[in-house]
Amino acid sequence: MDRMKIIKRRLSMSLRSARPVDDSLSELAEQMALDEPSAATDDGIVHENVKMGSDGESDQASGTSSDEVQSPVRVRMRNNHHRRISNEDINKRLSLPADIRLPEGYLEKFAMNSPPFDKPMSRRLRRASLSEIGFGKLETYIKLDKLGEGTYATVFKGRSKLTDNLVALKEIRLEHEEGAPCTAIREVSLLKDLKHANIVTLHDIIHTDKCLTLVFEYLEKDLKQYMDDCGSIMSVHNVKIFLFQLLRGLAYCHRRKVLHRDLKPQNLLINEKGELKLADFGLARAKSVPTKTYSNEVVTLWYRPPDVLLGSTEYSTPIDMWGVGCIFYEMITGRPLFPGSTVEDELHLIFRILGTPTEETWPSITTSEEFKTYNFPRYHAEPLVNHAPRIDNDGHDLLSLLLQFEAKKRVSAEDALRHSYFKCFGEEVQTLADTASIFSVKGIQLQKDPGKRSSVYPESTMANKLGSAPSQYFQREAANPRAQSHNLSSTSTG
Repeated sequence: MDRMKIIKRRLSMSLRSARPVDDSLSELAEQMALDEPSAATDDGIVHENVKMGSDGESDQASGTSSDEVQSPVRVRMRNNHHRRISNEDINKRLSLPADIRLPEGYLEKFAMNSPPFDKPMSRRLRRASLSEIGFGKLETYIKLDKLGEGTYATVFKGRSKLTDNLVALKEIRLEHEEGAPCTAIREVSLLKDLKHANIVTLHDIIHTDKCLTLVFEYLEKDLKQYMDDCGSIMSVHNVKIFLFQLLRGLAYCHRRKVLHRDLKPQNLLINEKGELKLADFGLARAKSVPTKTYSNEVVTLWYRPPDVLLGSTEYSTPIDMWGVGCIFYEMITGRPLFPGSTVEDELHLIFRILGTPTEETWPSITTSEEFKTYNFPRYHAEPLVNHAPRIDNDGHDLLSLLLQFEAKKRVSAEDALRHSYFKCFGEEVQTLADTASIFSVKGIQLQKDPGKRSSVYPESTMANKLGSAPSQYFQREAANPRAQSHNLSSTSTG
């Protein structure tokens, strides 16, 4: 049995227990995200008979006593250091949202079994506590409208009984032999550690024999839908606000060595406040130190950088920055920059606008066998402002820094945030806490878009329009190049 199947089988074992999202993913899934080998004995044999806890660690290694395995309702008080426990105490101890509604009588049950607050709570007791509240259970969520369906998953709009908030339920079908798709494993393994105002929140995971359900926060639309609703004429001020939020979420990922690898308007979600959030981490990758080679079948074609189009498999954070440049241009002009239908067509469109690369503009490119096979005509670069007349000088400079042929010359997300293009926002936006919204800064707000054609986020339209769900929640069919996402199979090196 190959390593991928072993990982999927053991992940399935770890997901069967109800648990909080922060403790839900096994370290085996993290190994997949990091491209690290599975744990094995000296003879190279992976042992599958280790009893796994729902957080992916063996029960033997957890150091918990047998009474901690029981339901919190049946566990007796183990100490006399008793004090009155409030809802806030429970929320803090279990890392719950402030607006959660605890089941009737749960406060007393928790007080009877919880260890003193100066002592840590075991993982298994925490999992049991959250199961008592309702996490990890299908009945906790009311399924409302079907929002979209793809090859591997179906997305429903839903409502949480715990908070009464809307959620997006991404139901991933499980094959008997294959188990959970590797994209779902990667998405969960990375999202559980990414806590930022500009990254979509994963609330819960529910596992049954036939389905793995990921519970996400619900956002009204994606950036593509927002642009369509504006008649492709966005306010230049709003473009700046959305671009800053995109760079902010991306800088957070890159600081943690996470590459998104599939940036496009459909994977950027927007709520009614105008907060933009990165989504669809199914192709994301934690960039591990020992491994430098990745799949080059990543990033939807229109937003894929030229080095990757030419077959490069050694890349880092600049892979995402090219996509940021393409999205920036699309917001400011209302049309995609390089809408190619094939790899060759995509490169052709890039070189027609940016000029065919030379040794001066892209060192060593003329010795690339892949590049030489295409035999591209010699195009001269055209000023980007000719194609985007609404962009100002600062915006043109930033766009040029993002659309560099050579990956190491592309501006980083961190440096882009400090570009003069954003100086109108003031200094406070540069020091915001990770979980703080840009709209918490006084004076920053969206303006009315010139081409706005409908009221803001009509709920009835979102409920009835098939495919209007945030498109990161499911794999779209690959018929349309804009929506095409190059999924990695279980045997891919990506």
